[in-house]
Amino acid sequence: MNKKLTKTTFDKIENCLHLTNGETELVITTEFGPRILCYRTNGSKNVFKIFPEQITHIEKDVWKSYGGHRLWHAPEVYPRTYYPDNEKIEWEWNDEVLILKSPDEKGNNIGKEIKITLAEQGSQVTLEHTLTNTGVWPVKVSAWCLSVMAAGGSVIVPQENYKPHPDCLVPARPLVLWHFTKMNDHRFLWDEKFIQLKEDSNDKTKQKFGVCNTKGWAAYLLDNTVFMKKIPFYPQAQYTDMGCNQEFYTEAGFLEIETLSPYTELAPGESLTHTEKWLLVENKVTQDKIDIDALEELAKTIQ
Repeated sequence: MNKKLTKTTFDKIENCLHLTNGETELVITTEFGPRILCYRTNGSKNVFKIFPEQITHIEKDVWKSYGGHRLWHAPEVYPRTYYPDNEKIEWEWNDEVLILKSPDEKGNNIGKEIKITLAEQGSQVTLEHTLTNTGVWPVKVSAWCLSVMAAGGSVIVPQENYKPHPDCLVPARPLVLWHFTKMNDHRFLWDEKFIQLKEDSNDKTKQKFGVCNTKGWAAYLLDNTVFMKKIPFYPQAQYTDMGCNQEFYTEAGFLEIETLSPYTELAPGESLTHTEKWLLVENKVTQDKIDIDALEELAKTIQ
């Protein structure tokens, strides 16, 4: 077995867990979360953005981004969504799966857990995000998984397959905009086969859009690295935010790739689980030369 879990200090952040298979590594903090701080192949840069200055000064009752990958629950409502995940987490390792569990959210009555399975070789990671209703009343939620990506890259979201008129008369999918979304923003590229949103650290404005992505994958192109995230799609399910199962947000310094589970009512004690699969590939596609066909083929390799 190639996989190994050890304790480490990461970017001056103590009490972290280092999970590796000899080719790919993840770093997870145990001081708060559950939160994954780093994902990279050997010798490459971390594809996630983190904010060390926030992590070294944790305020118990104040929510901070911290960066990395986190688990929220939708729909977004203040202050419920911004529950400060600042308490130490519990973790368990059985030489195969790493389980992260946070203390239940007081007032929200939601328990959060992430199971991480790193492949024996290569870069694929499977993450099972679980929300549990720990209260005494039913609650309707969606698992909302946000990866804060490092600056300088761009996200590629596939368009639906082309079908000519009048062969197909029904719409392909919803495209959801926020009040601050500007479709003429220079960071957008609306291509017939994909949508591109770039991170621009010189642009202080914020942008966001969402889609119902039946193909399930989205890719972040950073230097010579492709980070791909893939989720299952459930055609008959209800999704929040006018039908989004994926959302994308950027402001100066980072870009978020967000996925959502179906909107589900949980009775007391019931849980829902939302699965993401990640992949890292070097020297496959770059921002300057986007090969959507190559990305489609890459998505098919994620099992």
